[in-house]
Amino acid sequence: MNKLLATLILLLALAAPFAQAQLMPTEKLDGIVAVLDGDVILRSELERQVATVQAQYANNPQQLPPRAELERQVLDRLIMSKLQVARADETGIRIADSEIDQTLGQIAAQNRMDVDQLRQAITRQGMSWEQFRHNVHDESLIQKLRQRVVQSRVQVSDTEIELLLKNGGVQRGQLHLGHIQITLPDGASPEQIAAAQAKAEDVSRQIRDGMDFAAAAIRYSDAQNALDGGDLGWRSYDELPPAFAEIAEKLQIGQSAPPVRGPNGFHIIKLIERREATSDLVTEYHARHILVRITEIVSAAQAEKTIRDLRARILAGEDFAKLAKEFSNDTGTANLGGDMGWFVKGAYGSKIAEMLTETKVGEISEPFLSDAGWHILEPLATRTEDKTAEAERDKARQTLGSRKAEEEYGNFLRQIRAEAYIEIRLPGAAGASGSGS
Repeated sequence: MNKLLATLILLLALAAPFAQAQLMPTEKLDGIVAVLDGDVILRSELERQVATVQAQYANNPQQLPPRAELERQVLDRLIMSKLQVARADETGIRIADSEIDQTLGQIAAQNRMDVDQLRQAITRQGMSWEQFRHNVHDESLIQKLRQRVVQSRVQVSDTEIELLLKNGGVQRGQLHLGHIQITLPDGASPEQIAAAQAKAEDVSRQIRDGMDFAAAAIRYSDAQNALDGGDLGWRSYDELPPAFAEIAEKLQIGQSAPPVRGPNGFHIIKLIERREATSDLVTEYHARHILVRITEIVSAAQAEKTIRDLRARILAGEDFAKLAKEFSNDTGTANLGGDMGWFVKGAYGSKIAEMLTETKVGEISEPFLSDAGWHILEPLATRTEDKTAEAERDKARQTLGSRKAEEEYGNFLRQIRAEAYIEIRLPGAAGASGSGS
């Protein structure tokens, strides 16, 4: 859902360009630029999306390709979006109105608004609330489709994890890097490549001669973080492009590397700081509790009175475990005398974590209210466990799962495109009508 939220928050931030595009004369814009299966993409729809991308790069328009190429790229993205939504519909994926309402609430909260304020902000910019809600619906469908495809196709075996760990495929620790990018356009000519390489080498020479790396980034870098001095911040190895991590491994702190060619241009990397891997030491707690739930029959006041009476009886000498078996409404722990086993601090929610901090081992906490009801809690013991090996296995599983997910979903997208009838009518765009064109 984080990816979906980020996409939709961007849509909110860029609502004005949508409005401007909608205000253009539709007679000039509306024409069919692509036909796919039983759907079409209109010129006006393409124009709105192009305007959004241009607004996103308003401060760095030089990073965008020429208009014709930009239109082609945006049209391709629209086609893939519509194909995914159609496939989701075909396979029975549905998004309930309540899910859309929940997502809209999250978007509003991220922008420090309530939903009514979000609606007003959208409509003030000229974009209809219905269209924005429709965008939320389609993005949610695509996310659910991806989840279904990945879950059905991606499996990570223990053998794969062992092999990755054995071969050192999971790198722990973090790097703090600086980055300068000299961008190449798609399909760059030999002359453009040579010019970009010469520029990158000149920037690298100026840095070696004493120019501050951050100043060079602000002046020369084409990357989005140029105005931050090219600072990438702290990143784990797996969060960095493998080439960046490989380069940084060979550098001393404060040293920058010569330019290297990448898929989208030339890059200069500086190692600012390095954090070595540390052991994952985790404090675990052993505790027991009694829970009295608030129900239609048991009011909040009654639940509180019951839990206070139980605490008084325990302090007077009655057995905690016996009372937990008799009175606790936590079905998972009641038969165990309220024993919660060993767990990390936040495993049972913020209120129990708070009471673990406030209550000493062997003491009975004051009654407290959580989302589940009224509790009393007794910490029994604490211990520190080294979870390094478990953390490395979890990291290996996540790394392998992420790699496979990207590969499998990419294969799936190529498959649905190949199966679709696509006719491109955008002037100047390559592509003939027919299946998978």
